[in-house]
Amino acid sequence: MALKECTKKEEANSYELVVEVDGETFEKAINAVYKKQVKNINIQGFRKGKAPRRIIEKLYGAEVFYDDAIQDCYPDALYDAAKEADIKIVAVESLEAVEAGKDGFTFKAAVIVEPTMEIDNYKGIEAERKSTEVTDELIDKEIDQVRERNSRLVTVEDRAVENGDTVVIDFEGFVDGVAFEGGKAEGYNLAIGSGNFIPGFEEQIVGHSTGEEFSINVKFPENYQAEELKDKDAEFKIKLHEIKTKELPEVDDEFVKDVSDKDTLDEYKEELKETIAKRLVEESDKDFDNQISEKLIELVEGEIPEAMYENQTNDMVRDFEMRLRSQGLDVDTYMQYMGMDKDALKGMYREEAEKRVKLRLALETIARKESIEVSEAELEEEYGKLAESYSMEIDRVKAAIPAESLSEDVKVQKALDLVKDSAVIK
Repeated sequence: MALKECTKKEEANSYELVVEVDGETFEKAINAVYKKQVKNINIQGFRKGKAPRRIIEKLYGAEVFYDDAIQDCYPDALYDAAKEADIKIVAVESLEAVEAGKDGFTFKAAVIVEPTMEIDNYKGIEAERKSTEVTDELIDKEIDQVRERNSRLVTVEDRAVENGDTVVIDFEGFVDGVAFEGGKAEGYNLAIGSGNFIPGFEEQIVGHSTGEEFSINVKFPENYQAEELKDKDAEFKIKLHEIKTKELPEVDDEFVKDVSDKDTLDEYKEELKETIAKRLVEESDKDFDNQISEKLIELVEGEIPEAMYENQTNDMVRDFEMRLRSQGLDVDTYMQYMGMDKDALKGMYREEAEKRVKLRLALETIARKESIEVSEAELEEEYGKLAESYSMEIDRVKAAIPAESLSEDVKVQKALDLVKDSAVIK
């Protein structure tokens, strides 16, 4: 296979390639197609699937397997041509075989390529470091969250409803004096202040006592999901059966034994201090990386093809679909439940996709400007990390991830490390 021509078109990042596939490669592709298709071919005088290739070609023409063989040759031929032309193809707009015969075939490809970007002033970027100091307030906050998770609801009989209580109520809603569908429930548990009901509903229960029967008046929002109730005034008749409040456990050694493997409060606080310290460092590192990334996105310059954004968006949507399937869901059900179509789903990821594309191009450009290379030892180390991460044999990882692709990823990471190491901490 060989690149005959590489012509830059008027449109930015667009090229036309003329590629020649040699006869030996084409012959192998034709034979592979024959072996795949012969099982479905019936020819008189031969058992089904046993007709020789020369007989089929004699009956149907020498070109009978050409189209499928050409299609099978395209990916490798394009890859080799792009490598020879020193371009990275991000989208193929068209493919056209212009000549084919026993000596091979030639085709034209209109492609979109990764742009050549520019970036300056990436060294000495100013960034802040979030504090990683573990204060007593942070430890107390962590303990309060554990207390919340271990709280229980107890019945209150000596006071009226307060914000934060949970009430057990019967209710029925009316519009213009007529009960409406879905507006009635008995023994319903409602957390006051949760915002689960329409505005004004929960607030009007505050101040009432157990056993009371009363009415409240509310107005349905203009964007309410039920069309017939949008922007309508409604009356709800309420019967208050029970008031419950959250009771938090006391913070003492017994509490510590219940929620951890420690015996004393002091031991528990020391453990929390270590946990919080680790979390703060991770949060600080992530925030620092985000600041650097945002600045690089601002600094990188060049005309980025729409196809790159589209490809990244599609990759993110596919990842999301895989996560859904791992949870026993499918994307069509999700979209129906959320009231969205595929375009809306892609729209959820578009902004982040653009950032990822720009950041990757920025780091690739820095790697090029800094002449960053990856040694065989570094590549082997990275394969080892991936093998350990995925609990796979290293040879299987190498088979799944080409060295060239992994090397590009390592270059990008080294470029990011270079920028981070040169950053100025404010």
